[in-house]
Amino acid sequence: MGSLVEKSKYSPEINAENYDTIGMLCLDTYGNLSGSCTTSGLAYKMRGRVGDSPIIGSGLFVDNEVGAATATGLGEAVIKTVGSLLIVELMRNGWSPQKACEEAINRILSKHIGKPDFQVGFIAINVAGEKGAYSIHNGFSYTYFKSGKAINISSASAY
Repeated sequence: MGSLVEKSKYSPEINAENYDTIGMLCLDTYGNLSGSCTTSGLAYKMRGRVGDSPIIGSGLFVDNEVGAATATGLGEAVIKTVGSLLIVELMRNGWSPQKACEEAINRILSKHIGKPDFQVGFIAINVAGEKGAYSIHNGFSYTYFKSGKAINISSASAY
């Protein structure tokens, strides 16, 4: 007798169009932090897939006493490290937002052999207004807005 097993054709890829999750982190003049995270989802995603955006601590985490972080890219990789919470907790322990973002990416990379064929990027800000951003592959950028000016910044990357 034959089997009726179908093979899944799920293969996440780096989004060539650069459309992905949008995360925003804000620090107001009173020192209050806020953040938001929305997703366009993974193109051709599997039915029932839940990404990192709706999972507190993965796609977004804000602690008004410490800082905030948000993620973009392959949500499954972010979920495995609870990336945004990790960054905020590292900042709580004295790490700069930049170094905390780099560590979150390094933890993702430690779970993979070779150069990953997917992208993850993080941005973070602490209560002092220091910013950080880091990604697996180049091409990740964020826009910083202050005093009526928007400045687009390309982040450093592992590759």
